[in-house]
Amino acid sequence: MTNQSSAIVQRLWNYCTVLRDDGLSYGDYVEQLTYLLFLKMDDERRKIGDPSTIPDAYGWASLVNQDGADLETHYREILQELGQGSGLIPTIFRKAQNRIQDPAKLKRLVTLIDGENWHRLNVDVKADIYEGLLEKNAQDVKSGAGQYFTPRPLIQAMVDVMQPKPGDTLCDPACGTGGFLLAAYDAIGRQHQLDRDQWLHLRHDALHGWEIVDNTARLCVMNLYLHGIGHNSDRSPIHVDDALANKPSTTYDMVLTNPPFGKKSSVTYITEEGEVKREAQTVVRDDFWTSTSNKQLNFVQHVHKLLKIHGKAAVVVPDNVLFEGGAGETVRRKLLHESDLHTILRLPTGIFYAQGVKANVLFFDRKPGRERPWTEKVWFYDYRTNIHHTLKQNPLTRPDLDEFVTCFHPANRFERVASWSENVPDGRWRAYTYEEIIARDKVNLDIFWLCKGTKISTS
Repeated sequence: MTNQSSAIVQRLWNYCTVLRDDGLSYGDYVEQLTYLLFLKMDDERRKIGDPSTIPDAYGWASLVNQDGADLETHYREILQELGQGSGLIPTIFRKAQNRIQDPAKLKRLVTLIDGENWHRLNVDVKADIYEGLLEKNAQDVKSGAGQYFTPRPLIQAMVDVMQPKPGDTLCDPACGTGGFLLAAYDAIGRQHQLDRDQWLHLRHDALHGWEIVDNTARLCVMNLYLHGIGHNSDRSPIHVDDALANKPSTTYDMVLTNPPFGKKSSVTYITEEGEVKREAQTVVRDDFWTSTSNKQLNFVQHVHKLLKIHGKAAVVVPDNVLFEGGAGETVRRKLLHESDLHTILRLPTGIFYAQGVKANVLFFDRKPGRERPWTEKVWFYDYRTNIHHTLKQNPLTRPDLDEFVTCFHPANRFERVASWSENVPDGRWRAYTYEEIIARDKVNLDIFWLCKGTKISTS
């Protein structure tokens, strides 16, 4: 983050401490910033001649001139009216509510935002500011926002080995605040010389996401908007819906995702006695290999169906996906047979805001039907054994995954070379054949080979 964007983040964030005295959470604060920032930037774009679909009666100018109770009343009206319909703007304002009860404090925040010329800031600075606010929100344990925030170094490493290219369509069916989509967008724009049509495709047609939580979806859409994505579009790149509810109507070249860590899909209901109950919900789809209430196994199946033939996926999953019996074994057998499950990255604990998570990244390519299994060899990179990270003292950094990226050999993964051998027993990179894996009890992929010793720091 640049010094300029850091300073603006700090200025906006400092004001949050004032609002917290009124009971406003970090998440609520970022949400209110999202509404107001969007209105201000829309006003600035309007002044330089760009079209706007926001009516004058609900634009920034109508808000900035109000005070007191009139300001609060008009702000509520803006939030309600702009949340109607479909498209990018209604996605941002969908079910929006004013959480700032004191009109004087609302006026102070409006004045704070009005004092900055956001159009003058370049795209990178504006994106830095917003992502900085999202990360601060994720770091606040009480907000619970960390569950939507995948570590940026992990996202970057996954994108580096997946190598999205111009013309690709990319999807994240559990997109959170948009980290994977934006990292792929940045990589394509940075690593390729794009012509006008390729830029238009990248900004308006390439990226697609699903997010079930309204508040998170609005943060994601705003994040994309600040990166220059979807400015003049009448549709939102993000669908506010349960991605697992229906079979895909479109398939994609690449899927990058970290589905929610919750193990079971469930529905909440209230009994006749008024007691709140949760009931496991089995997802039944005729395109799935098996029916189960395990959310992670359902997402693995869903991601496979989202891919075009020869499409590529990278999916973060918890350990149970690798060893659970029953539906888990069925999914692993089918995944090995109908796709090329070529790589598994074993991740350490201490890198996610949700504590104690044991996760992995599955890399696989969907393949056409044939009798012989497509997976011939699965390469494992063990970045867990004897690795110790913490969020504050020793956070994960992108260089920590340099060896994995090198071993992955994205330029041609068929030229991979193992770092492990009987003579090099501490190598973290080795392969197991399909025959070795299929012979394991329940096709268990929960494989380690390094000796556990004293935990060492990677710094």
